[in-house]
Amino acid sequence: MSHSRWKSLRERRLTEGLTEPEDVAEARREIRLSMALAKAVYDRRAELGLTQTELADRAGLTQAEISRIEGSDTVPTLPLLAKLAKALDATLNITLDNDDTRVTFTAHDTDAA
Repeated sequence: MSHSRWKSLRERRLTEGLTEPEDVAEARREIRLSMALAKAVYDRRAELGLTQTELADRAGLTQAEISRIEGSDTVPTLPLLAKLAKALDATLNITLDNDDTRVTFTAHDTDAA
């Protein structure tokens, strides 16, 4: 089932008065955030033309750690997020607002220096 179809089905069920348990809703929020971070790291790494190994070297991490982040298999700490942002030469932006979760990296302006 595609994501958009699943989301439509979920929204229809919620409007019909069906609700999901709070622990399921919380797990869904955590997964959504982890996936948003994974995509943002992958997109910025690809934009820079880096391999996972090259990014790992820049961040002082291992390739396996980068793979787990990009695979949504880990919840990174704030210090690790800071290392990633520095290694990706970008500012990390995280928006958390109810069901709206956005994670982006904004490239540093190298011309301003």
